[in-house]
Amino acid sequence: MEALGVSEFWRGRRVLLTGHTGFKGAWLALWLSQMGARVTGFALPPPSDPSLHALASASVFEHDIIGDLRDPAAVDAAYARAAPEVVLHLAAQALVRPSFADPVATYATNVMGTVHVLDAARRQGGVAAVVVVTSDKAYENREWHWAYREDEAMGGHDPYSSSKGCAELVTAAFRRSYFAADPDGAAVASARAGNVIGGGDWALDRVVPDCIRAFADGRKVALRSPGATRPWQHVLEPLAGYLALAERLATGVDRARFAAGWNFGPAEADAIAVGELVTTLARFWGDDAGWELDARPQPHEAHYLKVDASKARAELGWRPALGVTEALDWTVDWYRRQARGEDARELCLDQIARYRARMADADQGLIERA
Repeated sequence: MEALGVSEFWRGRRVLLTGHTGFKGAWLALWLSQMGARVTGFALPPPSDPSLHALASASVFEHDIIGDLRDPAAVDAAYARAAPEVVLHLAAQALVRPSFADPVATYATNVMGTVHVLDAARRQGGVAAVVVVTSDKAYENREWHWAYREDEAMGGHDPYSSSKGCAELVTAAFRRSYFAADPDGAAVASARAGNVIGGGDWALDRVVPDCIRAFADGRKVALRSPGATRPWQHVLEPLAGYLALAERLATGVDRARFAAGWNFGPAEADAIAVGELVTTLARFWGDDAGWELDARPQPHEAHYLKVDASKARAELGWRPALGVTEALDWTVDWYRRQARGEDARELCLDQIARYRARMADADQGLIERA
């Protein structure tokens, strides 16, 4: 349990969480708060209405700062207010199609925003660990039928993907240039996760939220690329990895060993095609839910993408606790119950508690995952 970011390490720990108003950020803020962390959030306003931040996590922050990563003075002010010991950098322009519409904003946020976060950490005393969250799409995707490992080349066909590859290069350069020489300073790592799913995501142009909206309206959802394979995982899976990594960076005997890039991906069998994912989601939803092909011309998207998380399993003790089918079941259950009027915060906290119990069972060998 302690190796998986759920130890007493977090109690009273000052944490700066960028992207706290987003889907993953809201879940992570709740988890951190539950463990006793003192969390400062920094992000743009919530990207959707409704938002999980407004419904579930807004009350957990010591400081809830609305600001823009592209403004270095605003980033510096957030550091000064938070005085963080740990920085978890999740803020980003996180969608492929909007990156085609506004590439300048995408690069400014994902590349220069990362520069601002790392440069502030370089100048701010007291920071022990920084985790920069990028994406599995940071890899130069050659459409291989095997999973990408951490030493593969960074790249990207579209502005979103290449901006994430650039963020990885920025992180590596700052680590080598400024942080590696100071054994008592911040240890800096990057984390590359797969496609996350879970309750409380209302983003536009993302598969599961698009499905939930369509199913709730009694419509079939239109899929652009039903044959595209992605590494699907419940949102709590990579968050557990980020927590474990941050703790090792801050307190590990050999902190420098963990200051690197890390993949947090699902089991091999859980990297499935979009059409298969949505078919399973529709089965859990019921009400004759289904999908149809969107035949309109679409911008380029990768067809096949998986990441190899062997290093995280071997060196961090992290492993997936939920398969994709169970993750979809939890997701539908969350949306169904929230639509019936149940409190979003309590739904999240219940799933966090269930997930932590599942992690404990996995550590004790009580469950077996393929």
